[in-house]
Amino acid sequence: MFSKTRVTENRPNPTPDAVPQTPTVAPDRSTTPEAPAPAAPRVRVAPSVMSADLTVTGNIKTQGDIQIEGTVEGDIRAHQLTIGESATIKGEIVGDDVIVNGRVIGRVRGLRVRLTATARVEGDIIHKTIAIESGAHFEGSVQRQEDPLNNGGTKKLAPPTE
Repeated sequence: MFSKTRVTENRPNPTPDAVPQTPTVAPDRSTTPEAPAPAAPRVRVAPSVMSADLTVTGNIKTQGDIQIEGTVEGDIRAHQLTIGESATIKGEIVGDDVIVNGRVIGRVRGLRVRLTATARVEGDIIHKTIAIESGAHFEGSVQRQEDPLNNGGTKKLAPPTE
């Protein structure tokens, strides 16, 4: 059984030369109002990864980061979206950061869009900033907008034909 003193005592990590310390009892806060806790900073978590052998038919939406190595037939919306070299996306892509290493057939909308040397994009790109590396394959139009994530600002173009 633990006493209140033992549960609330501050115990540093023991070291061979450690000097015993007297236990400290936490103050009774039952009568004093507590100040609101400061907002915790957003913890960066690992991205969700969709493996190369996975095929999804339908839309994907997340507020986090996602890396796609497989095939998606549908729209994707994410904070940071990475399309792997083995990936094929048939649909619209929307994200703050969009990195395309694989194949996209459809519209790409993002604040920051990057097509790497292995990218193949067949569709329009609406962006705030864009980078296209030498060797990337791109067929479509490029349009710069201050807020490319706002879908109301542009009319949807016809999907590319295969």
